[in-house]
Amino acid sequence: MKQLKTLAIAIVLFIGTQVSAQTKVAHIDVQALMTAMPEMKTAQDQMKKIQDSYDKDYKNMVAEYQTKLQKYEQEAPTAGDALNETRSKEMQDMGARIQQFQQTAQKELSQKEMDLIKPIMEKAQKAIQKVAKEKGFNYVLDSTTGSGVLVADGTDLLADVKKALGF
Repeated sequence: MKQLKTLAIAIVLFIGTQVSAQTKVAHIDVQALMTAMPEMKTAQDQMKKIQDSYDKDYKNMVAEYQTKLQKYEQEAPTAGDALNETRSKEMQDMGARIQQFQQTAQKELSQKEMDLIKPIMEKAQKAIQKVAKEKGFNYVLDSTTGSGVLVADGTDLLADVKKALGF
């Protein structure tokens, strides 16, 4: 009985070693891949144009606010209390609109960036899966700095995936 138990443990260890020896692992720096993709350059250019547009609108709003504020401050001593109070309320409302514009613009920029990057990420993911399958890898780790992979000293699929994507 003791020999049977020892034999069973030996068989399990042997089979476990064989299974783990067949597992193939590779790595790829997904961020480097995404940065190298031509679609990413196009997406970044689109984001820059949108951001420049928002920046221009924001600067115009701030310039208008500062101009009115300066004008109202110069006229305040000669204007009546009712007019000064109305102008003060107008400036508060204008400041709130500028702040609201800034928050809305930030949300819209974030959403647009996600909308532009999602299809690029999906294309990269499909290419990684295709190359991994062709090369017989069971697992592909993301070796992007900060991704949690501490050592990536194995097969790097970056060149193969770039080739599969045509660049």
